[in-house]
Amino acid sequence: MKEQVEAALAKIRPALQRDGGDVSLVDVTPDGVVKVQLQGACGGCPMSQMTLKMGIEKVVKQEVPGIKSVESV
Repeated sequence: MKEQVEAALAKIRPALQRDGGDVSLVDVTPDGVVKVQLQGACGGCPMSQMTLKMGIEKVVKQEVPGIKSVESV
Protein backbone atom coordinates (compact mmCIF):
# COMPACT_ATOMS: atom_id res chain seq x y z
CA MET A 1 0.00 0.00 0.00
CA LYS A 2 2.90 2.34 0.76
CA GLU A 3 4.12 2.09 -2.85
CA GLN A 4 0.65 3.01 -4.14
CA VAL A 5 0.56 6.06 -1.88
CA GLU A 6 4.01 7.12 -3.10
CA ALA A 7 2.78 6.81 -6.70
CA ALA A 8 -0.27 8.98 -5.90
CA LEU A 9 1.94 11.59 -4.21
CA ALA A 10 4.17 11.62 -7.30
CA LYS A 11 1.17 12.83 -9.32
CA ILE A 12 0.61 15.75 -6.93
CA ARG A 13 4.26 16.65 -6.34
CA PRO A 14 4.83 18.72 -9.56
CA ALA A 15 2.01 21.12 -8.65
CA LEU A 16 3.39 21.59 -5.14
CA GLN A 17 6.92 22.10 -6.46
CA ARG A 18 5.73 24.80 -8.88
CA ASP A 19 4.62 26.78 -5.82
CA GLY A 20 7.91 26.20 -3.98
CA GLY A 21 6.73 23.34 -1.78
CA ASP A 22 6.78 19.57 -1.60
CA VAL A 23 5.35 16.63 0.29
CA SER A 24 7.04 13.56 1.73
CA LEU A 25 5.48 10.34 2.95
CA VAL A 26 6.12 9.62 6.62
CA ASP A 27 3.95 6.56 7.23
CA VAL A 28 0.88 4.59 6.22
CA THR A 29 -0.86 3.06 9.23
CA PRO A 30 -2.57 -0.34 9.10
CA ASP A 31 -5.96 1.37 9.56
CA GLY A 32 -5.55 3.49 6.39
CA VAL A 33 -4.21 6.79 7.69
CA VAL A 34 -1.49 8.38 5.56
CA LYS A 35 0.95 10.63 7.40
CA VAL A 36 2.81 13.19 5.31
CA GLN A 37 5.09 16.12 5.93
CA LEU A 38 4.56 19.31 3.94
CA GLN A 39 7.87 20.95 3.06
CA GLY A 40 9.20 24.20 1.69
CA ALA A 41 6.59 26.87 1.01
CA CYS A 42 3.82 24.38 1.83
CA GLY A 43 5.11 23.94 5.39
CA GLY A 44 4.27 27.47 6.49
CA CYS A 45 1.51 28.35 4.05
CA PRO A 46 -1.81 29.45 5.59
CA MET A 47 -3.59 27.43 2.87
CA SER A 48 -1.70 24.21 3.66
CA GLN A 49 -4.69 22.53 5.36
CA MET A 50 -6.82 23.14 2.28
CA THR A 51 -4.03 21.79 0.06
CA LEU A 52 -3.78 18.76 2.32
CA LYS A 53 -7.49 17.91 2.42
CA MET A 54 -8.80 19.14 -0.95
CA GLY A 55 -5.72 18.23 -2.99
CA ILE A 56 -3.47 15.58 -1.50
CA GLU A 57 -6.10 13.61 0.42
CA LYS A 58 -8.55 13.67 -2.50
CA VAL A 59 -6.02 12.25 -4.98
CA VAL A 60 -4.61 9.66 -2.57
CA LYS A 61 -8.09 8.37 -1.68
CA GLN A 62 -8.99 8.10 -5.38
CA GLU A 63 -5.79 6.27 -6.26
CA VAL A 64 -5.46 3.94 -3.25
CA PRO A 65 -8.48 1.99 -2.00
CA GLY A 66 -8.65 1.65 1.76
CA ILE A 67 -7.17 5.04 2.65
CA LYS A 68 -9.36 6.79 5.21
CA SER A 69 -7.51 10.09 5.66
CA VAL A 70 -4.30 12.02 5.11
CA GLU A 71 -2.73 13.89 8.02
CA SER A 72 0.19 16.29 8.27
CA VAL A 73 2.79 15.55 10.92
